Amino acid sequence: MIRIVLAEDQRMMLGALGSLLELEEDLEVVGLASNGAEAIELVRQHQPDICIMDIEMPVKSGLDAAEELKDESCKIIILTTFARTGYFERARSAGVSGYLLKDSPSEELAASIRIIMDGRRIYAPELIDLAYEEPNPLTDRERQVLSLMAEGLSTKEIAKELFLTSGTVRNYISVILDKLDVKNRIEAISFTRKKGWIK
Repeated sequence: MIRIVLAEDQRMMLGALGSLLELEEDLEVVGLASNGAEAIELVRQHQPDICIMDIEMPVKSGLDAAEELKDESCKIIILTTFARTGYFERARSAGVSGYLLKDSPSEELAASIRIIMDGRRIYAPELIDLAYEEPNPLTDRERQVLSLMAEGLSTKEIAKELFLTSGTVRNYISVILDKLDVKNRIEAISFTRKKGWIK
């Protein structure tokens, strides 16, 4: 029997998914979570074979939870509506075994679970195309600056946080806006969030 923990913040979706998987003879849902923090707790408590998680959930996102569960024996499947390159990159870095889209048929999910239990990985074909299509053009340092901008820090505060001068931070911001082809900080944050390149 393959034991599963499900994490999804939309209760109706969570219940429906749980019921669908329970119809399969070899699958058993041992825990239902409505956010990433609960998912981590349930995985540690029940030691399931698989944890299926949405990405955008309150308290802790599915990707945050996946990163935290990286060293657990449980295999992680991300099940989401978001086919975003940045999310996919983060999921792969966290070592997830599957990244599937919610519009896939339910029997496909059950089949994917079995394939993943055999030690293989499954990614939605749309994501593979995306991964080759548009890499994140920002360097690690530029991403750091952008993340701090997204947290609402001023140029001065970013400089203090990263041990840089305000002039250097302004240069980074100018390069970021140029690379992303946007006019201001707000557009840069909005664009990179849409891409899933920052949280």
